[in-house]
Amino acid sequence: MKEKRNIPVRILIKFRKNWKICFGFSVAFLFLFIFCLPRPLFKVPTSIVLEDREGQLLGASIAKDGQWRFPYSEDIPDKYEKCIIEFEDRRFHSHFGIDPIGIFRAIRQNIENKKVVSGGSTLTMQVIRMARGQRKRNVFNKIIEAFMALRLESTYSKHQVLSLHSSNAPFGGNVVGLDAASWRYYGKKPALLSWGEAATLAVLPNSPALIHPGRNRDALFAKRNRLLDRLMNTGVIDSLSCELAKEEPLPEKPHPLPRLAPHLLNKAASEYGKHKENRLSKIKTTIHPTYQKQAIKVLERHRDRLSANGIHNACVLILDVESGDVLSYVGNMPGTIKKHAPDVDIIKAPRSTGSILKPILFAAMINEGQITPYSLIPDIPTQMGNYRPLNYLETYDGAVSTRRALIRSLNVPFIRMLQKYSIVKFHHLLKKLGMNTLYKSANHYGLTLILGGAEGSLWDITNMYATMARINNHFYDFNGRYDPNDIRNPNYIYGNTYQKPKNTRLQDNPPILSASAIWQTFHTIQHLERPSSEGNWEDFGSESRIAWKTGTSFGFRDAWAIGVNPKYAVGVWSGNADGEGRPGLVGIHASAPILFDIFDFLPSSDWFDKPEDEHSEIGICHHSGYLALPHCEIKDTLRLPLKSMNISSCPYHKIIQIDQEGNRVNALCQPPHTIRQISYFILPPLLEHYYKSKHPSYKALPPMREDCKDNFSNNSKSPMQFIYPKYEAKIYIPVDWKGKESKSIFKATHRDSKAKLYWHLNNDFIGMTETFHELKVAPDTGPHILTIVDENGNSISRKFEILKK
Repeated sequence: MKEKRNIPVRILIKFRKNWKICFGFSVAFLFLFIFCLPRPLFKVPTSIVLEDREGQLLGASIAKDGQWRFPYSEDIPDKYEKCIIEFEDRRFHSHFGIDPIGIFRAIRQNIENKKVVSGGSTLTMQVIRMARGQRKRNVFNKIIEAFMALRLESTYSKHQVLSLHSSNAPFGGNVVGLDAASWRYYGKKPALLSWGEAATLAVLPNSPALIHPGRNRDALFAKRNRLLDRLMNTGVIDSLSCELAKEEPLPEKPHPLPRLAPHLLNKAASEYGKHKENRLSKIKTTIHPTYQKQAIKVLERHRDRLSANGIHNACVLILDVESGDVLSYVGNMPGTIKKHAPDVDIIKAPRSTGSILKPILFAAMINEGQITPYSLIPDIPTQMGNYRPLNYLETYDGAVSTRRALIRSLNVPFIRMLQKYSIVKFHHLLKKLGMNTLYKSANHYGLTLILGGAEGSLWDITNMYATMARINNHFYDFNGRYDPNDIRNPNYIYGNTYQKPKNTRLQDNPPILSASAIWQTFHTIQHLERPSSEGNWEDFGSESRIAWKTGTSFGFRDAWAIGVNPKYAVGVWSGNADGEGRPGLVGIHASAPILFDIFDFLPSSDWFDKPEDEHSEIGICHHSGYLALPHCEIKDTLRLPLKSMNISSCPYHKIIQIDQEGNRVNALCQPPHTIRQISYFILPPLLEHYYKSKHPSYKALPPMREDCKDNFSNNSKSPMQFIYPKYEAKIYIPVDWKGKESKSIFKATHRDSKAKLYWHLNNDFIGMTETFHELKVAPDTGPHILTIVDENGNSISRKFEILKK
């Protein structure tokens, strides 16, 4: 009895001697329990998923291990949650990670069947098993799974545990997770699953091989229906819902995932899927689902028309003007076959800009007061060094208003405008406005910068037009001031939309272009014209008011069309990804029809508000578009940008002296008191030559009266002179020893050693000389007239004749 009474005492003494060991074991166990879960729990690659602004799937990339495994999601549809809990773990919400009742039931079933028919695993234990790599099902692994399941339940909520299970469960083949399974087997997001579909997916993780067509399909069908019966018996669904769900067919072969924005998916993957500092797996974008689908349909409608002419690629970008958000991103022609590079994202590819930058130069020159929309610009054959620009139709107007030059997209006037504005300044303006592809200096591009000598991307250029529209829209919002943050890059990540900081400092001067210059530009290009098959100019009609411009690169390789209204900016490019040119590949025919079809499905918009505070009434010469002089015949008072007051005075109105009959005279041949002085609109000879052919109402300078000609010539000697040919010379061009006809060398001199001379044979431009005025010419047999015009409009002519051999 004494020994029995001393047993507790001996145990206590033994414990006091070994308490450190017990404490150590306890600490070790606690440490193991706390840190038994890996961080993160699942270290597997996931697909990069792209969603539109409403959470609809746009596309997804397969994970690096070849699995369709969507990123972790806490969104679990109620139907699937009820199905998976009923099928796998009825007491999921009441146990603490392991289910003793379920374990004893599994032991009894295994003993009765003399084989393993049930593992007794809870959903929590299944999560642990999946996290550990689906190891063998044995007692040792079960103990580990149970231990880790307890730890998991102590940290994660029941909903999080269920989310981990649904995101990582196998669903057959290379499909992992509920989201991927729902899209692959039913082509819809999980929230739209029916009871029959949810039940099918709930039983699959238990036997994922059953999903394959032709392999145990009857077993899968029976398994699903048994689960539906259990749901009915427990009151989750009624009998009618149960019967209807049983009638639903099993999924056949997996559906392809949506490919509504594959090029944006690649762009997002490269920008947000690789770098750790901004890595994302599920990317919600600003894409508007309806606009994206409609844009794809528009391109599909135009595919046959373009491919018939060997044009196989096209793309569309739609931006929201106010926010800068991307509403539609179709990077290439849908349905393009592999040999035509359908995977190339044309939206971000640098391409020759053609004439698409002309409105920006127009706005820049108005912004500085160098032109008004009505200023005359020379449109004549032009030679600048080795560069000779040509208009699209290779015709000339002599002189044309800047407005008409922009509407008709004339090349020669814009080359002269860029020369006047400065290549360096324009290059800087484009970079500041957001053209990020100008990697070389301004001098490298030269004057061709305005005609496609540089490359730009549809991404940048569409955004440049959107930025201009945004600046104009905000003029009255900011009380005539400017926000430098209006110049920003487009955004396609939902939630990253620009929010104006509360402490934004507005400025009085525009950061780039004034609202008045932008408004004048958009007002001008809202009614562009197109050449018809006969070569005439016709209006390209549209129901809504759109400021738009097309562009065509040299060699007919790139066709552009950009349109903008106060709400939307739309960019369209068409051509061939490999740079192959096609004869009909011009902006007005290839891309403009797509542009207008895009605007047809966009909501209508009001027109841009005119920034009246930046306009003033200015008197300009009706004929020239420059500030009116007192002797200008007709003056127009127009509301133009304030900077227009800095423009030069009219250079084309001169005071001339005439007699009573209207002949020109001077004081040396006519009594001064009988001479009348009148104002006359006079263009330089070369401009006049082309101008009067397009303007029949143009009145040439009255002739000098015969008895005044000698006095006039004595007082107005020409600064240039022919050296060869002589007056009315008869020239014989010999044949060389090879039998090839030689060329005649014509020569002239000018008082100004730096003057440029423009040579014309029978009114056709044949070349330009500078410093040394010699030109090789091979005229046809017969009489000819050779005319030389200098930069100041002085001209001389000479007749000669080429004799037969």
